[in-house]
Amino acid sequence: MKKVAFYTLGCKLNYSETSTISRKFEEKGYQKVEFIDQPDIFIINTCSVTENADKKCRKIVREARSISPNAYVAIIGCYAQLKPKEISEIPGVDAVLGAAEKFRLVELLDGFVRPETPTVYASEIESVNTFNTSYSLHDRTRTFLKVQDGCDYSCSFCTIPLARGSSRSDSIFNLVKYSHEIATSGVKEIVLTGVNTGDFGLQQGERKERFIDLIKALDVVTGIERFRISSIEPNLLTDEIIEFVSQSKRFVPHFHIPLQSGSNAILKLMRRRYQRELYVSRVEKIKSVMPSCCIGVDVIVGFPGETHEHFLETYQFLNELDISYLHVFTYSERENTLATTLPDVVPMKERNERSRMLHILSDKKRRAFYEKNLGKRFTVLFENDLEDGLMHGFTENYIRVAARYDPLLINETKSVVLTSINSKGHVEVEEIIDNEQLTIAN
Repeated sequence: MKKVAFYTLGCKLNYSETSTISRKFEEKGYQKVEFIDQPDIFIINTCSVTENADKKCRKIVREARSISPNAYVAIIGCYAQLKPKEISEIPGVDAVLGAAEKFRLVELLDGFVRPETPTVYASEIESVNTFNTSYSLHDRTRTFLKVQDGCDYSCSFCTIPLARGSSRSDSIFNLVKYSHEIATSGVKEIVLTGVNTGDFGLQQGERKERFIDLIKALDVVTGIERFRISSIEPNLLTDEIIEFVSQSKRFVPHFHIPLQSGSNAILKLMRRRYQRELYVSRVEKIKSVMPSCCIGVDVIVGFPGETHEHFLETYQFLNELDISYLHVFTYSERENTLATTLPDVVPMKERNERSRMLHILSDKKRRAFYEKNLGKRFTVLFENDLEDGLMHGFTENYIRVAARYDPLLINETKSVVLTSINSKGHVEVEEIIDNEQLTIAN
């Protein structure tokens, strides 16, 4: 029995796909092991959102070779689709598979005998038009379920349409069926993932179903206590979706909404499909019906043409907005994107300084969000995530809580009251267990 190990870079979508591919290996009789267990095969699922992701791929290949010098090393994922020839030239790589081929990896490479020269299977992205359902399982308490793939948007900084193809989706029927299957495994929370999740419903170029129809159908799936939307574009986040989540049985009050810039001038250069005024209206709508809702924001700093004044406009916009945290990305040049042709490139030193400022702002926003929710009762889903003797979990509105390790609490939802924030910025909660009130410090 050959041993296979997986390593995943990038987004939740990649994790769901890695998990699905790993199950295909196990069905064929391969043994899934950890990266350090001297496997016979390494499968590295790559990301190419930033330049650092490309460099990480090279480093992981080197590490794989040091752990198991004679193992078979295959590279899949976005980087593999964008630069298959470049990856095939990395010392130690045996195979590269693009977006259309990665789900047929076991069949294409069965036997996994190292070739004299690297094997490349990478079709042109225009041929990538099928949807492969994926979901993670047994890796975490939460499951990531892919509902949509690809993107028809043409943001000037993004290579994802080149790496994943045009927008396409699964059917509501299939996703409800898979959710029932996931529920039988004991999973309590499903996170809906996709490249452009709110664009759900496109199948073979036509819109068959809507995202609101999907979440309504999932809301009645028994056995799953929580559904969470991983990310949704502001122009696709409708009042109908917001209002439904506010009254939902299972969809939690947490939205992650990409912004990218608080300057309309920069949004136009980025070729985003909204202006900042729409973003404000989405946040205000959410908070009007769900005051305790967690709102996360993606933002890019240092985009070409972003002056100091543009950045301050973004900073002030975010500072005044009722949001909970930021995911800050320092702009990095990507080949074959319109942004690389734009003038007024921002020096890297300035990009890094702007990133530092927004990371500090994010910390302040998160603490303010925690403080607003002190004294309120929530439920925490505890995960098998141990650190310094503490186990962690998240409230429905995405506040991270820690408790002393108790195996009985893993994958259980417990009612808690957030009581205070200690000197380390950690939340303290009260938890009800067998009618006994305990104070647990995070």
